[in-house]
Amino acid sequence: MRRASTLAGVLALSGLGGAEASDTLAAPAGVRPGDAARGAAIVADRRLGLCTLCHRAPLADAHLHGELGPALHGIGARLDAGQLRLRITEPRRLNADSVMPAYGRTEGLVRVAPRHADQPLLEPQQIEDVVAWLQTLR
Repeated sequence: MRRASTLAGVLALSGLGGAEASDTLAAPAGVRPGDAARGAAIVADRRLGLCTLCHRAPLADAHLHGELGPALHGIGARLDAGQLRLRITEPRRLNADSVMPAYGRTEGLVRVAPRHADQPLLEPQQIEDVVAWLQTLR
């Protein structure tokens, strides 16, 4: 059962299953278009984005990248900006068993240190920057 839910999470994130193709999320009002270079830096930063903790990505130090989540290579060819944004901000909307954190949420979280309460893992502009970089991965 655990393997099936993990597989469902991988398929949902990779765009191969889970949500419908129409499941998308618009950028928040007032947020500038993302900057791909800043997004790459966020993904590569193991203290900020933590993305490479679970995902392989076409970045330096690939031997240190995780394999819990799907590889990010080519994801920009499979998912549009709205689909990527949804997977980053609300992964459990696509798969209730997902272990991927909801990078934009601040409510409904458990076991959050008091100093981090009411703060998202990434700010909306940072999420847009990551989305912009992921879109370059074709």
